[in-house]
Amino acid sequence: MVNIVPPNRGRTGETTMSAASDEKSTVYIVDDDQAIRHAMELLMRSVGLDYEIFHSGDDFLETYSSDRAGCLVLDIRMPGLGGLELQEKLNELGSTLPVIFITGHGDVPMAVEAMQKGAVDFIQKPFRDQELLDRVSEALKTDQERRSAREEQAVVQGRGEKLTNRERQVLDLVVTGKPNKVIAYELGVSQRTVEIHRARVMEKMEAKSLADLVRMHMAA
Repeated sequence: MVNIVPPNRGRTGETTMSAASDEKSTVYIVDDDQAIRHAMELLMRSVGLDYEIFHSGDDFLETYSSDRAGCLVLDIRMPGLGGLELQEKLNELGSTLPVIFITGHGDVPMAVEAMQKGAVDFIQKPFRDQELLDRVSEALKTDQERRSAREEQAVVQGRGEKLTNRERQVLDLVVTGKPNKVIAYELGVSQRTVEIHRARVMEKMEAKSLADLVRMHMAA
């Protein structure tokens, strides 16, 4: 593996980069072509992006960690572990890292297959620097959105664990739009009891409105 850090953005000669520890986004580049790797290095460095370069899919997997933010720029055809095979392995590991495939002219069907399996984009050789940077920018944005959604889901689930069984029952019925009177009838309790449980649900879930509560319920 060639691990390169742009000037003033980390320390050279280490297997891991500071980008992971401080949650900065890193562009991971996997390509067996030395000329492509060198061109990518110059491009990433020119715009100040944190990046790591790997010469094979196996090399990337050795240091892969699901908690590292960024995106993956991946050559679709490589000796050994090819791009599609690497994507499949990452899917098996539950990775949500956005993948951009680099393809040759005859590899479009493979790229389409890759996108059907979760890749966010593909770009054909030869490509303009700005074209690649635009795709990378969108992929990094996608990764941030996915991570934010997972963080929100974890927070909501944590709040939901504080609910009693009865409060969960009330929550499940409230988010369907049923009024307190109907909920009371279905649960065999008084309407006042439902109102109390509903207020506790709103408080424990830290929901400001019914719409907020519905959104949280969907996120969980």
